[in-house]
Amino acid sequence: MVLFWGAIIWLVISLINGVTKKSEETPESALTILKKRYARGEITREQYLEMEKEFQE
Repeated sequence: MVLFWGAIIWLVISLINGVTKKSEETPESALTILKKRYARGEITREQYLEMEKEFQE
């Protein structure tokens, strides 16, 4: 019986920790996303430079 309640408590704590960790993540900046898209080849160098210039304004 103690093992059962221990498992229930562990499950509840794990769920709470999972929810709070997800909410603490900071979203990526637009520039970081742009760099990743360029690295994956989704956009050309010209597109990258043009968009980067817009972020710096």
